[in-house]
Amino acid sequence: PMIDIFTVLVTFLLMTAVFSKTVVLELNLPASVLEFKEPPPGLVIEVMVRKNLIQVADRNTGPLATLPNTAAGYNYDGLTEYLKRVKAKFPDKTDATILLEADTPYDILVQVMDHVRVLEVKEGITTVQAELFPDISIGDAPI
Repeated sequence: PMIDIFTVLVTFLLMTAVFSKTVVLELNLPASVLEFKEPPPGLVIEVMVRKNLIQVADRNTGPLATLPNTAAGYNYDGLTEYLKRVKAKFPDKTDATILLEADTPYDILVQVMDHVRVLEVKEGITTVQAELFPDISIGDAPI
């Protein structure tokens, strides 16, 4: 009788199970090393998300573009267009760092990550995704 109960239970669980597809992104968190390490020469992209703007900067030289908020919120389209131009100049570059203020909502982080990772281009009826900077690290924005 116990085997019959387990058989019915397993059958019921298999029939009512919901199989959903989840997407997992691999993030590279900054290492907690105290010694100073000289960064390699070249562009090191940092996207800083503040309350009233998004700023794209090079870690070595400073701010490259400042995108103030629009009436609808953050200027994601401007961010995508600027990063598209950067990708055209540095096609082999695949990494970027997103720096956030402490009270930034999670949804904003996801939106910025999506716009930094891929570029959606419409070709006729279909939408094609092109790679921008898929290797993303996240951290705290400087005060």
